[in-house]
Amino acid sequence: MKKWILTIAVLFAGLTALAQGTINTRSYRLSDFTDKVTQVVLTGNEVLSGALSQEVVAQWTASAFEFCTLEQFEKLKTDDRYYFLMAAESRFKGEENPGITFLTLVKGGPEASEGIGSMFEVVSFPLMAAMGGNGRELIFLGALVKAVQEFALAAMESEKVAYGAEGWINQRYDQEGRMMQIFIPEEDLSPAVKEKDLEKYLDDDFHIVDTAEEADQYYLDGTYNTLVGYTVAPVLPEKASYCYKMLFEAHSGSLYRISRHKYTPKKGVGFLPQDLRQLSHKR
Repeated sequence: MKKWILTIAVLFAGLTALAQGTINTRSYRLSDFTDKVTQVVLTGNEVLSGALSQEVVAQWTASAFEFCTLEQFEKLKTDDRYYFLMAAESRFKGEENPGITFLTLVKGGPEASEGIGSMFEVVSFPLMAAMGGNGRELIFLGALVKAVQEFALAAMESEKVAYGAEGWINQRYDQEGRMMQIFIPEEDLSPAVKEKDLEKYLDDDFHIVDTAEEADQYYLDGTYNTLVGYTVAPVLPEKASYCYKMLFEAHSGSLYRISRHKYTPKKGVGFLPQDLRQLSHKR
C-alpha cells in the first residue's frame, strides 16, 4: 500500500467503492478517458514542470488537455469531467524517509473530497527519487508520458490490461526486447551482482557500461534496436522501500520492461542477479 504526498498533503492510495449495483470494472471506469479533458498539474519544480509541459504538447493525442497549477487542481479534483496527469511523491506503508516521485494519472470525481488518495488511479510509473533526481528523469520522462497514454488507451479496451500495467509493459520485452542490445550503467547494478553473474549472463549484445552518461547517449541518439537501463529508488531506502528497474527502447522512446524488488541491505538498489538472469533468458 502506498502513501501519496503532493506538496504538503499525505495521501493514502486506494479506491473508493461505488454504490451497490453500479458497474465497477476498471475498463468501464476508464471508458470515458478519451472524451474527458486531461489536466496536466504543474507543481513548484520549474524544470520538471517545463519538461512535462513539452512532452505532453509533443505527444499527448489521446484526449484534450489543459495545464493547471496545484492550487487549481485542488479546486478541480472533485469534477468528473477531468483526468489529472501529475508527478507526485509516494511512500509505501512503513516508509518514513522521502520515497519516490511517480508520474501518475488519476480520475477526478466526488470521492476526491475524501482526499486525493481516494481518487481512481489509472496508472503510475516511477520517475525519480522524491528527494530529487539526477537529471536522468528528464531523459526518460517522454517515454513515461507515452507509456501512461498508451496504457490508458489499452486499459479502456481490456479488463486484463487494466489490472496489470507491469504485465502489459513487459510483454514488449518478451516479444521483441530479447532480440535487442542492452546497455545498463554499472551504477544501476545491485551490490548483490558479482563478477560471476556478469560472466554468466552477459553476452555480445548485453553490456554493463561504466557511466550513466554512456548508456543514456544511446537513448538520446535514438539508437536502433537498443534498450537502456534506468533505476529509481529513494535516496534513503529503508526496510519498507522498493527499487524499480526499467528498460527503455531508444529508437521508439518506449518503456519495454519494468520490475521492482523490496529493499534490503544485501540487495540494495539496482538490477539484481535474477534480473540479469531473466533478461538473458532465451536470448
